[in-house]
Amino acid sequence: MDLPLEQVRTLLAVVDEGTFDAAAAALQVTPSAVSQRVKALEQRTGRVLLQRTKPVRPTDSGAVLVRFARQLARLEQDAWGELGLSGAGRPTRVPVAVNADSLATWFLPALTRVAGLCFELHREDEDHTAALLREGLVMAAVTSSPDPVPGCTVRPLGRMRYLPVAAPEFVRVHLAGRPLPDALPGAPVVVFDRKDDFQDGFVRRLGRDSAGPLRHHVPTSEGFLDAVAAGLGWGMVPEVQADPLLDEGRLVLLAPDAWMDVTLHWQQWKLHSPALAALADAVTATAAEALRR
Repeated sequence: MDLPLEQVRTLLAVVDEGTFDAAAAALQVTPSAVSQRVKALEQRTGRVLLQRTKPVRPTDSGAVLVRFARQLARLEQDAWGELGLSGAGRPTRVPVAVNADSLATWFLPALTRVAGLCFELHREDEDHTAALLREGLVMAAVTSSPDPVPGCTVRPLGRMRYLPVAAPEFVRVHLAGRPLPDALPGAPVVVFDRKDDFQDGFVRRLGRDSAGPLRHHVPTSEGFLDAVAAGLGWGMVPEVQADPLLDEGRLVLLAPDAWMDVTLHWQQWKLHSPALAALADAVTATAAEALRR
């Protein structure tokens, strides 16, 4: 049983665009044609391939075909490039998942080392970027997992160090005069989002259950830093972001001999692609300069 390429590419367009209508516009066909192609592919495979949500998400079976479609598109683009052609004017697009702190610090300079590619970045926590690889939504990811996603290779990148910091006035009001393990569980804390367990992990290392219940959710790396510097709460800040503010006296290190390191890895599809290979080399080289060994 073959897989009709038109139907497979349509499935990919629906997942990438998020809706059937948007996929129809991208493919320059009617929404009815998109719906018919997806239904025909589901009948051909005997599987439900899409969750009809907004945005649309692939099922486990759909993720297999989305991954196949994206790999096919990647190989097609590489073939155009090796032939010295432009791929009918289409840019070479590479979707990548990356955590917010890497995106705000060292990752973007890596992309400048690679010419001729169009990047589509998906921001996700480093503990969850591997899921986007499994679903076929990205070709590569910065992840905390050393275990390769099936069909992927993995390279170590280095360690990103996080420091427990707060504004001087915050320390005076909330932490001064008490041992840190006793003070932190009751102090306001800044967290990235509801999945962020990093501050709790630091408090557990001090022998307590978790950080305090008064939590400010700030879901950007830059905003997180600004919130801590403004005195909303304490937080674990990447060393490279914290150091300048520590030097200026705008932040105080809460525990000079305590920190937390996150080991990052680069995972990408096992696909012979010059574009992916060039990106991997650039990311690895930049990480070697920016991260701890």
